[in-house]
Amino acid sequence: MSLYCRSSSTKLTINKTNWKDIATHFKFIRKLDLSYNKIGFLDPDWFPFLLEKLDTLILNHNTVSSISTGSFSTIPNVRYLDLSSNNLRTLSNPVFQELKMLEVLLLYNNQLTHIDSGAFGGLHKLQKLYLSGNVLTQFPVDLFVGRSKLTELVLLDMSYNKIQVVPVQQISLIPARQLSGIYIHENTFVCDCALNSMLNFWYHRHFSPVVDFKNDYSCILSSDLKTKLLLIQESFLNCSENTVNESFHAYGFLYEAQVGERLVVHCDSKIIDAGTQFIWVSPDNRTLEPDIKTDHFHVFYNGSLEIEDAQIGDSGVYSCIAINKKSLLNETIDIRITVSNFTTNKSQSHEAFNTAFTTLAACVVSIVLVLLYLYLTPCRCWCKSKKKKRKPNQSSAHSSILSTTPSHDPTNERKSSTGKRVVFLEPVKETEQGQNGKVRLIQTENLTAESILKTTRSKLDSDSISSVFSDAPFIASV
Repeated sequence: MSLYCRSSSTKLTINKTNWKDIATHFKFIRKLDLSYNKIGFLDPDWFPFLLEKLDTLILNHNTVSSISTGSFSTIPNVRYLDLSSNNLRTLSNPVFQELKMLEVLLLYNNQLTHIDSGAFGGLHKLQKLYLSGNVLTQFPVDLFVGRSKLTELVLLDMSYNKIQVVPVQQISLIPARQLSGIYIHENTFVCDCALNSMLNFWYHRHFSPVVDFKNDYSCILSSDLKTKLLLIQESFLNCSENTVNESFHAYGFLYEAQVGERLVVHCDSKIIDAGTQFIWVSPDNRTLEPDIKTDHFHVFYNGSLEIEDAQIGDSGVYSCIAINKKSLLNETIDIRITVSNFTTNKSQSHEAFNTAFTTLAACVVSIVLVLLYLYLTPCRCWCKSKKKKRKPNQSSAHSSILSTTPSHDPTNERKSSTGKRVVFLEPVKETEQGQNGKVRLIQTENLTAESILKTTRSKLDSDSISSVFSDAPFIASV
């Protein structure tokens, strides 16, 4: 075994040797480099020496394939841990919980296919996490939202993996200071309008991950796996503006309120260092600053804008300006606020409902009437089947009154009775003296009218109906 100490009691470098022969008396080591060895797994006994002063542990280019819970209990104060270029396939939860002080964790160039949601639980001070060069298929959104979220994480490298779909709506809940440090280039994305909108939004906000690697964001068409398209471009697959607007809603750049409501608008800036100042500019170019209440506007020190008793005139585009004089950084964020009148909208909706209900009711009534007409019309054939047959000579008297034609065969009369005909009584002039030219009907007028009316009430037999509505010409006698 060969040891090389670069700095007495502060740094120990061991290369290409068997680390198990390390002496137990190095209690003040701050940096331990065990790269390029043959460490195959990490369990609670892999390093039995308590090194409270250890700050950096390098284990890259080994053959580590598994990590057990409690593997880091003897090095609780490590802030920098390098496990890159090993054979890790999965990370169960929680395997790093003893590293309460960990700030940087390198896991790139492994064979990771799955990471449990709580694998990084307890790492409340973790700032940078490198997971590139693996075969992960899902974006670890649990790192930013939920109970296990890491509030101090400002850099996540997920590049060169196998991610196809990104949860845009969940990522939209991540603050800008964390969004600006997410690297997801060189993945196998499926072309999607929401993803295009998100990346374009990042690009317009000058986030380094998309500005520096703009041409490394590509996607494949679901219908043609051989065709690749650049994701960061304005005209992308004819995506509609509605998709873009929905994304802006999710990112908090469109706010809606009703008249009289209290509205709080957040300034989601990536500059949140100590000493950052926030200034708002209203649509009418008024400057809104903290501790200076203007009308019903109030700006908090964290950059949030409060609007009390919102009015329609408050609608418009507001600009939030974040300034950090110490780091010489500034950022301007435009936010659109829309205030609408709930009463007006409600009345309009009621009118629309009334109109729709009236139209629907009219349609239903019309359908009912049509059905009644089709299925409830009296059937003459059904009525005729119940009547008793009469002898042919019973209606001869009535038939002779209306027609001078000879009697027809009963069979022919029944056939002719199936058609409906209208009989018009033609008036004739009185030729006798004493009438002064008055018009009167023929003498059989009353009898004929009575016969016609009786056919509708008492439903006379087919012979009589045939005589009245026969095709023979009407002959009046004087």
